[in-house]
Amino acid sequence: MGNQFYETGERRAERVNDLFAAIAPRYDLINDLQSFGLHRWWKRRLLRLAAVQPGESALDLCCGTGDVAFALAAAGAQVTGLDFSAPMLAVAEARKVKGKRQKAKVGEPALPVFVQGDALHTPFPVAHFDIVTISYGLRNLASVDDGLREMWRVLKPGGRLLVLDFGKPDNAAWRGAYFAYLRFAVPVFGRVFCQNAAAYAYILESLQHYPAQRGVDEKLRALGAANARIVNFLGGVMSINVAEKPEAKRTG
Repeated sequence: MGNQFYETGERRAERVNDLFAAIAPRYDLINDLQSFGLHRWWKRRLLRLAAVQPGESALDLCCGTGDVAFALAAAGAQVTGLDFSAPMLAVAEARKVKGKRQKAKVGEPALPVFVQGDALHTPFPVAHFDIVTISYGLRNLASVDDGLREMWRVLKPGGRLLVLDFGKPDNAAWRGAYFAYLRFAVPVFGRVFCQNAAAYAYILESLQHYPAQRGVDEKLRALGAANARIVNFLGGVMSINVAEKPEAKRTG
């Protein structure tokens, strides 16, 4: 029997929205528990790879509760965070309000702007952002191909695109052990802290249908990406795909 939150086709977005509505209040806590806090280090690594320059514009798709969006803003970017889930954005906005209260110095980096929307059909113009990131979101879209195309569309020539998500280790034994952890241990966190084991059993279900780091790398290269590379963690358990959009060639 398949996971109640995983569905292909037209109802994919609806099921994913149900999932994040169920886990939004405890999302950050369970991320810390299931990754042993490592997700924070992986996000810091993504930030370093993004190589933010002050004043650059950044889009964080599927921004969730705002971890990456806030980090990009702290590095000096003008950040827009977009997510489909109103409950997840409510957590991000609450964090933003808290951040405003804590700001004491004039000239500190601006906080992100959060927008509710569809990552496959964003409201932004062509070539609008210097940096586009997505963390733990590409795997949840109805179409990975369409998601990458939309990211590519709004990215400026010379801009950087980064995808952080669960990976598929090349080593079969390590992959089996990792999948066993996702199958048996991670749902326990969901049951204990969200009273919903299925919400976290979904991770393995979605990963099994996801092309993971090597597939994403191939798709980025097919879009014309330059300097495409994969940064693996823990033998490929987690990964970041990095790519750049080539500058337009001058003629004459």
